[in-house]
Amino acid sequence: MKRIGLFLATNIAVLVVIAVIVNLLGLGRIADANGLNLGTLLALSAVIGFTGAIISLLISKPMAKWQTGAQVITQPANADERWLLDTVRKLSAKAGVTMPEVAIYEGEPNAFATGAFKNSALVAVSTGLLSTMNQEEVEAVLAHEVAHVANGDMVTMTLIQGVVNTFVVFLSRIVGYLVDKQINKDGNGQGIGYFVTSIVCQIVFGILASMIVAWFSRHREFRADAGAADYMGQPNSMINALARLGRVEPGELPKSIQASGISDRPSVMALFSTHPPIEERIEALRRRGQ
Repeated sequence: MKRIGLFLATNIAVLVVIAVIVNLLGLGRIADANGLNLGTLLALSAVIGFTGAIISLLISKPMAKWQTGAQVITQPANADERWLLDTVRKLSAKAGVTMPEVAIYEGEPNAFATGAFKNSALVAVSTGLLSTMNQEEVEAVLAHEVAHVANGDMVTMTLIQGVVNTFVVFLSRIVGYLVDKQINKDGNGQGIGYFVTSIVCQIVFGILASMIVAWFSRHREFRADAGAADYMGQPNSMINALARLGRVEPGELPKSIQASGISDRPSVMALFSTHPPIEERIEALRRRGQ
């Protein structure tokens, strides 16, 4: 429940803070110069909704390095690092993308891909994953992460987050306007009723929006698994890698890149899970191989 609360709070806090700043600066009144101007309100909502998501995307790679302590391999220090670079290079060529930076970080079994652009991404694996899996399984995990890069999942996730944020702000302000008009029929619709109601609605709608974002995150994991199977030429390697991940405790990633990990701890509330259950992912791959 704590992880779900943090997941919701991260998304909602961005919206609430930006909305409060906009209201304090009086920018929200632009949308109500002569009554409720839906076009202007939608434009303002888009600015608010996309700001946090785009900034997060642009700084995602340096933030991921800093938060995990990931060390980019520039000159391989041993045979294992050389193999990692060669493997990612081979997989990137198959995927048709520029080779991402490759990094290793200290931690329990996990891996992630991040970056604002598919041709300047980062793929990182944990020391726990490298020590837990054999080379074929590690290669399958790397293929999964390269598939995320090739699919443009980081950008798509940002766009989805921005769109749902936009409609959270837009709809909450409409509801706030209507409630304020009922409280003060002679007012302009932006009194205390508007302010309180819009903030409350942003919290409620933000929870619903988080479900939508989590659903998309689960969907992209199936696509990345399928991409890994294609790059490997068969699904068994990815199935074996997932099966091994299912037998160990996954390494916890920072909230900003949690959805980018190869796996995550199961959630007590499936609607907020960023990853499907391992069993469902394995079954999807088995059906694909039939």
